[in-house]
Order: sequence, then structure tokens, then C-alpha cells
Amino acid sequence: MRPWVCLLPWALGLVLAQPSSPTPLPPVQAIPPGEMQPLAPGQRPAPTLPQIVLNPPIRFVERIAWASNGFVEAAEALVLIPEASTTPSFMLTKAQRVVAETFAARPSLSYVDVSIYSRREYAGFGGPLPRFTASVSRARLNEFLRLNLSNFLQFDHLWIKPQDAFYGPPAPVTDELELTPQFQGTRAQLRAQQLEQTVASQQGGVVGNRLFHGDPRQRVVALTFDDAPHPLFEPLLLDTLRRAGVRATFFCIGRNAEAYPYFVRDMVQQGHEVANHTYHHVRLNGLDEASVTAEIVQANQVLQAITGKPIVYFRPPGGRFSPTVLEVMRRLNMTVVFWTDDPGDFDNIGQGPLEARLLRRLRPGGIVLLHDNVLQTIAVLPRFLALAGQQGYRLGTVGGLVQGVDRR
Repeated sequence: MRPWVCLLPWALGLVLAQPSSPTPLPPVQAIPPGEMQPLAPGQRPAPTLPQIVLNPPIRFVERIAWASNGFVEAAEALVLIPEASTTPSFMLTKAQRVVAETFAARPSLSYVDVSIYSRREYAGFGGPLPRFTASVSRARLNEFLRLNLSNFLQFDHLWIKPQDAFYGPPAPVTDELELTPQFQGTRAQLRAQQLEQTVASQQGGVVGNRLFHGDPRQRVVALTFDDAPHPLFEPLLLDTLRRAGVRATFFCIGRNAEAYPYFVRDMVQQGHEVANHTYHHVRLNGLDEASVTAEIVQANQVLQAITGKPIVYFRPPGGRFSPTVLEVMRRLNMTVVFWTDDPGDFDNIGQGPLEARLLRRLRPGGIVLLHDNVLQTIAVLPRFLALAGQQGYRLGTVGGLVQGVDRR
């Protein structure tokens, strides 16, 4: 039996799902504000993150959550200040005090991240950008505390918002998981997409400007993370990957990268690949060409300014795409990257089921879809990566998958 025949049932099972008479999608604004991005808001509640309580409390500090990857601990402080206080001097002083006292309150912490918002603007992570962010390791605490207005921008893990752009409140949380890519088009266009995906699953590699599957003859797998970077979980995830010696592709949301550029720089410095996940994290299939272009180009501009490299890979939020999205990709000379394995980590399925799904669906030429802001994912990664390695799989970047070997 030819190898591709064995893959045909799998390919047909992953055919781009769309009913013959699709239910109309909710209307999408021409310039959407983007979705809220809480922690893993799936069908099951996410585990409650432990909190650090400062004594005495510091004014304007809303909460300080912490988490661990089993090796290091990181904390994230949320600070909401009056609009009149959003001056560089006030924010730097406030951040220095919050970071110092958080480290003092929990000596086992390795990192403290702080995000300062205008209280008037704050609408959750994924809403209007913070005014000030910083990520401070314990090793650099004294350096951070010595900063002043004349030199604070020299600290490479600090960002201050250059302007007060405000694009409106974010949309409600979506309960839609990726599961399978969804194409919005005519019946003929849908059939063409289904055929392309079937062919791609058999031969692997980029078909047109789409990547559905790597080479099914090689045990090379792309490890990908959507929605990056997140201020609490990024240090933990990057530390986990570093310990495992594995590089991945991070599909970054432009607004997140803009507010936390130092984590994107960390990704590049550690050999990871940075890719585009739109600027506002919106479903693109209901947007016109100008809006789709703006979402992708704006994210590219942010990411290229941080990394100094062209952005060549893109993943549409929710896997929603259309002929318009594909045409914009063609014009921009970018590749749309889908996946073969979505274990549903954003649905808080638990560490055991998550690991079992990851191992069961592992395949040569596969593309694993995970999220950077799910603590259960970070917890199961070391064992999953070790077991995958024992089975002869090499996990790496999308670029490595396309080339057939991971770029080291």
C-alpha cells in the first residue's frame, strides 16, 4: 500500500469544515477593537492562580499573581493608576517599589513583571495597551532600582507607551476554539481548498501560500504557540523550552508584542521563530480587504521593528480565513500556517488528557498548536517533549519543518 493512502482517512477527517449552507457570521466592524484575552477561558474553569499580598499594601496595585514551571517562579503585578498620574516619573517610581516589595514578599521568585494601565482605559488584557511595562529578573533587581528619568529607557526589559492611541473597548471573550480551520467562500472555492489540503497532507510542504502539513516521511514536527507574548507566562515558557533544548514558532499578536517587546526579543535571541497572528487578534473572514491588510501589516511592522527580520508566516485567529485573506497573503508574500494537532489546551482539559492527546496525535510532518498563556501546557511540555524525542521526533520551528530539518 502506498504511504499516502494510509494518510487519506486522516486528511479527509481534517477537511476544512464548513456546512453547505453556513450560518451567517456575526457582523464584524470594519476596524475591530479585538478580543479579550483572559487566561484559558475554555469550557472548564482554569485553575485559580495564587496571589501575593503585600503588607502594607501599595496603592493602585490591583493584584499580583504568580505561577511556576516547576523550575522557576514568575509574578505579574497589575497596577491601575489615575490618568493624571501617567507620567514617566510616577510610573517608574511605582514600578520600582512594586517590583522590590514583590520580590521581598516571595523570595523564591525569579521574575517580577509589572503592567501599569490608566484606570480609565483599562479593559483587561487585550484591551487598550498599558502605559508602562517591565520584566525584572532577581539578578537585575538592583540595576532596575537604580534607574531614573535620565536612563530608564536603557533598561532592555522596560517599555513605555509612546502615544495615547485608544481604539475602543475590546469585544467579549470568544468561546470558539480552533479545532479545524474554517474557510468562508463559495462551494467551488471550498472544494478547491479541500482538495489542496488533501494533497498537502500527502506530499507535505507549502501548497500555494498555505502550509497544512510537513513532509509525512520525516519525523520532523513544528511546535507552535499562539497569542504570544503574555507577561506572566512568557518567562516560564521560554525557560521550559530552553531547558528542553527545543525551539518553537510563536504566533504573536501585534498589540501584545508592542506592549512587551522584550519578550519578543528574548524569543529571537533564544533561537525561536516569530510569526504574525494579526494586530488585534480578530477573526478575519468577515473583514474587507483593506481591514485584513491593515491587521496583518500593522502586526508585521511591530514585529519587524522588534526583531529586525521580515515576518514570513501567519496564522489566522480561530483558523478563520477567506479568499480575501489568501489574496492579501499572496500580495505580502507570506505563508498561512495551519495545524494537524490541536489538543484543546485552551479548554483547560487537565494535564493528563492534554499530554495523552499530544502524544496520540503526534505524526511525522505534524504541526502542533498550543497557546503560550495556559499553565497546564507549560506543565506538560517537558514530559511531552522528552517522550516525543524518545520516539524519534524532532520538534522545532515552522521554518525548520518547511526545510525538512530544524534550524539549529
